[in-house]
Amino acid sequence: MRFQRLTTALRIFSTPLRSRTSTAIKTSSRYSRYFNRIPLPISGATLLKAAPAIPFMGSFFSSSANAENANNMSYPDQRSEDEWRAVLSPDQFRILRQKGTERAGTGEYDAHYPSQGVYTCAGCNAPLYKASHKFKSGCGWPAYFDSVPGAVTRHTDSSFGMERTEITCSNCGGHLGHVFKGEGYPTPTDERHCVNSVSLKFTEDEGAAGAAKAKA
Repeated sequence: MRFQRLTTALRIFSTPLRSRTSTAIKTSSRYSRYFNRIPLPISGATLLKAAPAIPFMGSFFSSSANAENANNMSYPDQRSEDEWRAVLSPDQFRILRQKGTERAGTGEYDAHYPSQGVYTCAGCNAPLYKASHKFKSGCGWPAYFDSVPGAVTRHTDSSFGMERTEITCSNCGGHLGHVFKGEGYPTPTDERHCVNSVSLKFTEDEGAAGAAKAKA
């Protein structure tokens, strides 16, 4: 009897994988302990169907794009991407709408220090920063220690394996740059709003800036 069981088991192991199941079915149930131990191949489709049951699998395939689109719903200026392309230059669209960055030291307003005036959003003309908010930081981008109240919205940016605070225009959601705290600059807020020049426009007349926003 032992010899017969051993012979049956060896026959099952030597059978190609595709026919093991059928061979096992034909075999008496008392030999099931042999073929139940044989690992059968799992198809790609079966694996993908099983993936949602694993709690953390979704995080590997998730994107921040959905969260960004949800945030955009709260902005008053709801122009479509095609509408933005029609009014912005390619560089403005890349930075304001696609969250790009200009090269350090190349921006129009990096070394721009007027005595008065206001910096507005290059996309929707909303007033963002006053000339009195600007200071010399040496970082290569325009730096501001404060903004017009309510003009800038902050978001957590977890790209590039680090956590930063992104700043966007509260009126249209256009990307401005990032804000950093506790760097030791001698400013009233100890904050540095690091902003792309491409995201801004400047006017000496603060009243005109408000009127331009109303027309946008």
